[in-house]
Parts: sequence; structure tokens; C-alpha cells
Amino acid sequence: MDRDGCLAWDAADPLGARRDLIALPDGVIYLDGNSLGPLHHRVATRLREVIADEWGEGLVTSWNPSASGPGWVGLPGRVAAGIAPWIGADADEIAVADSTSVNLFKALAAACRLRPDRRVILTDDANFPTDVYVAGGLAELLGDREVRVVPTREVADHLDDDVAVLTLTHVDYRTGRRHDAGALTRAAHDAGALAVWDLSHSTGALAVDLHAWDADLAVGCTYKYLDGGPGAPAFLYVARRWHDRASTPLQGWFGHERPFAFAERYEPAAGADRFLDGTPPVLSLAALEAALELRVGISPVAAEAKARHLTDLFIARVDARLDGEVEVVTPRDPSDRGAQVSLRHEHAAAVMSALIERGVVGDHRPPDLLRFGFSPLVVRAVDVHDAVEVLAEVLRTCAWDTDQHRAPRTVI
Repeated sequence: MDRDGCLAWDAADPLGARRDLIALPDGVIYLDGNSLGPLHHRVATRLREVIADEWGEGLVTSWNPSASGPGWVGLPGRVAAGIAPWIGADADEIAVADSTSVNLFKALAAACRLRPDRRVILTDDANFPTDVYVAGGLAELLGDREVRVVPTREVADHLDDDVAVLTLTHVDYRTGRRHDAGALTRAAHDAGALAVWDLSHSTGALAVDLHAWDADLAVGCTYKYLDGGPGAPAFLYVARRWHDRASTPLQGWFGHERPFAFAERYEPAAGADRFLDGTPPVLSLAALEAALELRVGISPVAAEAKARHLTDLFIARVDARLDGEVEVVTPRDPSDRGAQVSLRHEHAAAVMSALIERGVVGDHRPPDLLRFGFSPLVVRAVDVHDAVEVLAEVLRTCAWDTDQHRAPRTVI
């Protein structure tokens, strides 16, 4: 597709109107929504309201519902309701709190308690490193558990009667390869194990459906494709069938059945709310709530269809323009990938530095991967076309081969 064709496609894009709601610097092509979503104008406005009016004027009374607003105390539940359609769940199956790592610890602990006679936490060698660290820390704490890391394409072969829980990240953060979550969840269940999914690189860009997968528990961040802002609170999903049995090792007052009764004895709240713990981070939750409001009426299926079109187009343009100078490491079959494409280049960090200097913002992962994320509410077909043209120019002129670009940039 040439540039005119891309512009024509963008003009007919049903999600395209949302682009005007997003704050991006002039001339920037933002292809890093798989690390941090951009700022929405409404989010900035909402934060000013919370700071100046609710905190500044209402002070502590802003926790409570009033004529001026629904109150801070209900923020976790309202945000859970906004996330629910994007992961194929019901709001009372979702707790919004803490970071993804903390929520994963809680989810894995709950899963291990539900399978007390099994000792193995199974994961793969493509998982996000912190997920493996968290599993290892839990295993050390419990004392009788083992984390078993296996090749990613051999996961199903290692599901045996010693495995308590299978925990995987749905989309590989390096390559963009997507697991068949439904099939692997069924395989885990057939082996008597539970399945815990990390949806950090899926939620907001793909049509995730935890009910259809029959997943047991899941976690995910909200600052990537959901645009909740840096460090926005994560979510934890608990399937309804486990609500009466699943328990968290972090028993905090917001997870209590009656948090404002200040009872001496802990009584878990109903549903996933028992996985809440400390006081909710109001500013972060308010920003996330505002970002989610802009997604109302958007179908996750439509979002995934656009992400598929953008990644298809990017791979086709790379093939056509870069003449083998980079290797596409992301699966070419769109059903096998998420909303990102990774390219291999020996000098990936320096190339990305040169791209960012020219207004094309992606990121890299050591040692040699260039990563490009295609958030369906942010990226246009014309952005894909223009980004590949800039990449082609950087490689053709060896613009990356300077001292200022050789030092690796910090990546998150």
C-alpha cells in the first residue's frame, strides 16, 4: 500500500476519530504504546479536576459520593468495570490495585493454595523476566515449591501431575509471538493444573476473552495499550468459580468485607475485591478511569482487526523497502502475533536512538531487537508507511553509526 492508499484507509478507519483525543508532539510517530501509552487530553483535564477541585477543595470528603461526584472510594470498582470488556470478564471478577508484579504474586499464591499437593510452578523461557522472579520469590517463601522454566514451544509437553499452576505471558514482550491461550489453558486443566495469564502486552489491543479461554486467574498492566499513564494500577482477574475458595496472602483493609468497620478480624470481601489491599492510589486511578472512558463503544474485536492491519502493513513495507537489512522475528501469521513487530539488527540500540531523534519513537530490547507497537487507537496506516521510510533512510545512510547513538538508551 502506497502513501495515498494509507491515507485513504485512514479516512475510512472507524477508530480514527479517537486520534484527535490524544496528545502527541507535532511530527512524532509514536510506535511504543506497548511500553507506555500516550497522554489523552481528557486524562490531563481529569487530573487537574481531581487535584484542584476534589483534593484542593473537597479534601477528605472527596472519598465519599456527593452531588459533585461519585467519590474516590468507588474508583477501583468503576475502573474494573471499564477494563472488563477488554479482557472478556465481569467487573466483579476484577480487582484493580498495585503493580502487575504484586498482583502476579497474589494470583500465584492463590493458585498454589488451590493445588496444595502439587509443587511445580511451570513457565516458559520467553516469559517476562519479572514474572519468573516473582514466581521464584514465592517458591522460596513457600519452601516446598519449584519454578520450572521450559522452552516456550514445549510448554504443553511439561504439564504433568506435579504442576500446580501454569503461568505465561500471552504475548512475548521480545518477539510479539502470541500463545494459544485457550488451548494451553485446556491442556493445563487436563493435567489438573490451574492457568494464570499475564495480559500486559495484550489488553487494549487484542480481543482477549478470559471466559472463552476458561482461565483461572490473570493479571495485567494498564499503562501500555490502555493508556492509563506511567505506573498506572494493574488488574487481577479471578474466575467466578474460585471466588469462594481463592485467597490472597496480602490481606488489606480494602479487601475486607466491611473496610470501614475497622474490625479486628479479617473477613474477605466477596468476589475479586478480596484481592484489593491498601488504600487506592486516587490520582492514578482517576487518570486510568478517564482513559478508559474514551474506549466506551469500541469493540476489542475491531481494535484487534486494526492492529492486525497495521502489523501486516508494517511487515509488508519492511519487506519491500529494507531489502533484507533487518530480520522480521515476529510471526508473519497474524493469528500468532500480538500488536507489535520486532526486527533484528546488530546495532538495534543505536538504530532506535537515530529513529527517535527523527521523530519515530519505538524501543529496543537487548541485544539486537527493535520493537514497534501498534496501538489501534493511536497509530494510523500513514504512520506505518512514514516510519518505515525513516527507518530505510537511517539504515541507508548509516545514520545510527555515530558516537551519540552508540550508547544504549534506558528502556522500560
